[in-house]
Amino acid sequence: MKIEQVAAQMYTVRDYTKTPAELAAALKRVRQIGYQAVQLAGTGEAPEAEVAKMLRDAGVVSFGSHESSARILSEPGAAAERASRLGCQYVVFPHPGGYRLESLGDVRSLAKELNAAGKVMREAGVTLAYHNHSTEFRRFEGKLVLEVLYGETEPEHLQAELDTYWVQHGGGDSEDWCRRLKGRIPLLHLKDYVISPEGRPTFAEVGHGNLTWKPIVKAAEESGCKWYTVEQDTCTGDPFDSLKMSFEYIRANLCA
Repeated sequence: MKIEQVAAQMYTVRDYTKTPAELAAALKRVRQIGYQAVQLAGTGEAPEAEVAKMLRDAGVVSFGSHESSARILSEPGAAAERASRLGCQYVVFPHPGGYRLESLGDVRSLAKELNAAGKVMREAGVTLAYHNHSTEFRRFEGKLVLEVLYGETEPEHLQAELDTYWVQHGGGDSEDWCRRLKGRIPLLHLKDYVISPEGRPTFAEVGHGNLTWKPIVKAAEESGCKWYTVEQDTCTGDPFDSLKMSFEYIRANLCA
């Protein structure tokens, strides 16, 4: 992994991106930390041309964005067009919230919809990826939801954005899943996992939790990962400080 492949997920600092002016300032702060790339999410409804200019002015690139799950499935062409205007190669389906996943049939139905949306996006020059949480580690008829979603879609129509925290939260192993998704995992969310003083699993800065990062990153590299994105859903302090802590650990311990 090279440092220029390490990105910041802007959802981490979503409380600081509610207006166009705040977003522009947040992008510059992220660049000052050292990140050369970002992934867009939770950045409001600023026009794409305006956001693209903010990215250029801040000196960062955006390889992808998290878009509305409903919009991806109902208007994949529009989602692809928006991504293209932002200069993004990847559109990420962020969460199956709002979709019934209570049976194997439900999961297969979602897989079919994702495959169809991904086909439209691919034809428009954009790649659809799926971002997991722990709900995808439920089993129906002996099969994990995540296994069904990738097993019943075509790789060219649905790629993976594996989230390390949520894999662990679901009882999975990130290194194993990176290897299982070889050739299909261009994106990886770096997010550490720790047990709080109250005994509950919670988020931590990369390198400040319990995940074994070197084997995970090695497996991701060998499986063709292109972008390693730092995201922290909640932070105990300033989220920019959390992004900095993660970046410094990655640069010192994980980058070639």
